[in-house]
Amino acid sequence: MKVTIVGSGDAWGSGGRFHTCFRVDLAGRCILADFGASAPVGWKRLDLDLAEVDAIVLSHLHGDHFGGVPFLLLESQFELKRTRPLEIIGPPGTKARLDTLIEAFFPRIVGRNWRFDWSVRELEPGTPADLLGLRLNTVQVVHSQGAIDTGLRLTDGQRTFAYSGDTQWTEALTGLADGADLFICECYGWEPGIPGHIAWSELAANLPRLKAGKIALTHMGRTVLPHVDEIESHGPAACFDGHVFDF
Repeated sequence: MKVTIVGSGDAWGSGGRFHTCFRVDLAGRCILADFGASAPVGWKRLDLDLAEVDAIVLSHLHGDHFGGVPFLLLESQFELKRTRPLEIIGPPGTKARLDTLIEAFFPRIVGRNWRFDWSVRELEPGTPADLLGLRLNTVQVVHSQGAIDTGLRLTDGQRTFAYSGDTQWTEALTGLADGADLFICECYGWEPGIPGHIAWSELAANLPRLKAGKIALTHMGRTVLPHVDEIESHGPAACFDGHVFDF
């Protein structure tokens, strides 16, 4: 399993980091976990090939986590001339939200004749799913009002990738992390008090309960970035754009 950090930033791009996108190469498949609005630029900066992407899994429907998908679809259509199918998996409401986004960005594109089949599968949290021979599980986390926010686990039975999505501390994170080779967890704030997000002090108190082989922190805001060295002295790695975790 190889995980490439394409984008590790928060919604504001703190520290000059691109919006969330993790490329997971597992069992011969290339799966994207999130593809935020600035992820297409991060992808090009790393000289990666969108034609290699087999599927996209969206943790939730905020722009810094799925806003780059319309650009991925259009590049696949017009530049890459993709012909093989592409599946997008997200929480309930993904298809309507994505159609609205595409129509807002590129009017009258949604109903056009696509040269490749792309589809959206909406997955209820807690419902295991097959994804191109891999096992995908999502769990509901606690982030925003009016939408379902999820964390996810992806495994081939030997290696497991897990990701918190955006969330405040919730007991669901212990199950997500349990036994994963890599658990990427958000850590937006340094001190508690930001609704829907985890602060380092909360995460540090719960680190012994997160039974993953490796923990890496993402979505770090401006109050966290100055403390990266201190955080890493406690064990977790700090994600930065372009970093590769290889198992």
